[in-house]
Amino acid sequence: MPHTPSSVPEFTKWPSFPFEGDIRVKPIDDPVEVEPSRKGEGSADCVACAAPDEAYIWVSDRWRVRAMDQPSGLPMVLILESRSHLDLGDLPNLLAAELGVMTVRLERAIRSLDGVARVHVNRWGDGSAHLHMWFLARPYGRLQLRGTFLSLWDAILPPIPEMQWRENLALVAAWLAEFGGRPLAEPPHIQWQAPSSFAATGNTPADDDPGTLTGSVTGTATGTANGGATPTEPTISSVAALEEPDDEAAATEPTDPTPTQA
Repeated sequence: MPHTPSSVPEFTKWPSFPFEGDIRVKPIDDPVEVEPSRKGEGSADCVACAAPDEAYIWVSDRWRVRAMDQPSGLPMVLILESRSHLDLGDLPNLLAAELGVMTVRLERAIRSLDGVARVHVNRWGDGSAHLHMWFLARPYGRLQLRGTFLSLWDAILPPIPEMQWRENLALVAAWLAEFGGRPLAEPPHIQWQAPSSFAATGNTPADDDPGTLTGSVTGTATGTANGGATPTEPTISSVAALEEPDDEAAATEPTDPTPTQA
């Protein structure tokens, strides 16, 4: 059995560490002889390859950018993917060079958003075989979120307002489109309704009457140019949802779930 440290590392005392209280190190497992396959190890069952362009906020001939399926705790979390079913070390020279350009371009686009101080760029690759780079925006002034644990804070913090999130997606997509490709994220559409007094009397306001803002938004999380068709492929809700290996996910799922009472 590998040696399990008896004390926790110093980073648990850092201000950026999200947890407090009594913490202990898990027992370290023995190494396996053969590692399990990652999601999409063969392109035939790869979620990224099967996803339509409408599931993304921006697409080009060789690259696509997608968002989570709903707002999370950070101002913006995006994934840059290659169209080709390749991993990082398999990229030909052209795509390798373009990856550098796309990384800088997407970082600048996210950093241009209001309230963003820094953009963390990460690549883990243990969960999915298709190349995907994470871009996580750290909110300005949130010094406790600096450094290593930003992806954890994203799952801990309350989600940002959906309208703000959709506006941010549209801004990033438009920024990228200035250099080519096609933006698919639209800004939120506002549904206007007449004041209730008009509805009660049967009168309707003139066309130029602004009515009342209801605050509701139409379209999907990654709205499309034709109004935002809902993607049918599996969605991504967090870093862990994509990066967690299949065997890790299975370990957290109940083997005999209790059925919901009608």
